[in-house]
Amino acid sequence: MAPSLTASAPTPPHHLPQPPTTKTVTPSLFPDGLRTSGQHDPLYAKIQPYSAFPTSITGPTAWRASDYASHPERWTHHFSEGEISEISSAADAFIASGEPLTGITREKFALPAFSGFLAVLRKELVDGKGFILFKGMPVREWGNAKSAVAYMGLGTYLGYFVSQNSRGHVLGHVKDLGEDASQIDKVRIYRTNARQFFHADDADLVGLLCVAKALEGGESDLVSSHSVWNVLQEEHPDVASLLTQPIWYFDRKGEVSRGQREWIRASVFYLETGEGGRVYSKWDPYFVRSLSRFSDAGLIPPLSEEQQRAALILEETCLRLALHMVLDIGDIQFLSNNHVLHARTAYKDYPAPAPRRHLMRLWLSTPEDEGGWKLPFHDSGEKKRGGIQVDDTPPVAHEDAE
Repeated sequence: MAPSLTASAPTPPHHLPQPPTTKTVTPSLFPDGLRTSGQHDPLYAKIQPYSAFPTSITGPTAWRASDYASHPERWTHHFSEGEISEISSAADAFIASGEPLTGITREKFALPAFSGFLAVLRKELVDGKGFILFKGMPVREWGNAKSAVAYMGLGTYLGYFVSQNSRGHVLGHVKDLGEDASQIDKVRIYRTNARQFFHADDADLVGLLCVAKALEGGESDLVSSHSVWNVLQEEHPDVASLLTQPIWYFDRKGEVSRGQREWIRASVFYLETGEGGRVYSKWDPYFVRSLSRFSDAGLIPPLSEEQQRAALILEETCLRLALHMVLDIGDIQFLSNNHVLHARTAYKDYPAPAPRRHLMRLWLSTPEDEGGWKLPFHDSGEKKRGGIQVDDTPPVAHEDAE
């Protein structure tokens, strides 16, 4: 049986009171004046029981691949010459200002014309189908430095960038650095060429800018978690129920601040707080299956047979419903982590000296008071909610992977 909510797991010897989130930031460390909140347990008192969840979800968030596979014009935007010119001018002006890239904000990246499109897009990402593919950013012409500025500048119109790892990377780099993907308790899979199973990142939105493609593979799949929920309710309601219970432990892989635990106990599906809350999803099987070092020590329960079956059915359902997408050089994919799960096929790079597959990544926060989802976490109202923040590690935005 899966561990019950009332079962008392052994208290880890290093379980100390967690330090409060820093409210005052030092501009020399956080140039835009905001600090990433970081990973936190949910507010268990605000987690709703399975009986409160909808039997079926309707509307634009519950899309099927068949709705879009034959209609790329419904989710693809080709940058016009005028849009590229405006973005280029904004990037040049920011570079000329001498500001650090970690200090970029919407106010410092003026897009008087294209900002209107981005406002509509933000609403579509947060409340609609939850994804878009831009095509045609001239990354080869601009190079990594200017492309990074342009990319992060666009991102400021969609959300607030948050740190993606313990090093403070707010501009991430998805690239094979030769790390061992089998060491899932230590390695972040985006730094390998291994397959990524369906998951959601620790931010409201995620962006990927393709700088270099692989020889083979590395293609993108995404799925509406609301459609996945509907199928689970029809075919495996027992699995749907199990996924709403806060009995799932997620590994933090050592990316913790002083006094914090090495894991989070959470659900996979939640309801937003307040009246008529939507179904929110948070899942990554690599972070669930990498905890044997703690379960073997009796610090947390191991995955039960029911949980292992549920994880398998969840992945199979995602695969069955997924929309396939290929990113070419100069493409940007933005998608929601709140109601879209995404995956990546394994890939093989071109032989050296050809460049390795390289995607620049953004994690973006959309807080409650700016139209974001009302999540059952204590930082739901913070500008930079979520992300990964270790103590006061400052943000960095390198042009390439390190």
